[in-house]
Amino acid sequence: MTFRDRMKTPAPVRYYRAAFLLFHLFAGVFEVAALFPLYGNSRRRRAVSRWSARLLAIVNVKPVVRGAPPASANRAAVLVANHVSWLDIQLIHSVWQVRFVAKSEVRLWPLIGWLSARTGTLFIERGKHRHAARINRSIHAAFKQGHAIGVFPEGTTTDGKELTRFHASLLQPAVDERAMVYPVALRYLDASGNINLNASYVGDTTLLESMRMIFAEKTIRAELIFLPAIDAAGKSRRELAALTQSAIAGALNLPVSGRTPGLSGGPQGAPR
Repeated sequence: MTFRDRMKTPAPVRYYRAAFLLFHLFAGVFEVAALFPLYGNSRRRRAVSRWSARLLAIVNVKPVVRGAPPASANRAAVLVANHVSWLDIQLIHSVWQVRFVAKSEVRLWPLIGWLSARTGTLFIERGKHRHAARINRSIHAAFKQGHAIGVFPEGTTTDGKELTRFHASLLQPAVDERAMVYPVALRYLDASGNINLNASYVGDTTLLESMRMIFAEKTIRAELIFLPAIDAAGKSRRELAALTQSAIAGALNLPVSGRTPGLSGGPQGAPR
């Protein structure tokens, strides 16, 4: 099936969404560059939440939230989620502002990379153990500043039909800080309640192609499921990885793939 065959919205609507999204990105750049230095932490969090919710509305993604993030952060907090799309971060940020650990390539994305860096994203170069240790030190510093941290331990995106094995390395700071770990299950559905593959960002798909497929959808239902928190005290990072993986797989009723972590679920298992 070609991309044209999958079109579900008229071309003028798609062009309107694309133009509105571009305007929204530039508005975000202006707010972060000109106004964030004047904002306190609380106002910055509200601004990120508002901006993320508007982005979802522009691309007609309808969030459905089950459960809730913690009302207060009296302990270090780590959000652990499965990874399907570049929309994941906006979806989570619309209800809970955390500092995400993201692959270093995101920093190079036009506008989005700059916004991510300026709003606190921590970037990691995969496969470099020294860099992972440096990121872990940055996570500890963020905890001391009162920030929650968000990680995608699969280390890659999937098409939403499976999970890949969770890496444990980025959960070491949660063990060290005896943090509360919050598993969060994400999935994107179509109007019939089936997995919406056009919302996923996998394989050889470029960011522009992913946006085009999302613009083509009339509505995408995005489910954000907060699962019972796990106390990291007395647990190893491997135990935390296994527990969060099991909780998310159970909530989504998905199998855990035996594929090597770091390979996407897209065409030919292309590296992401």
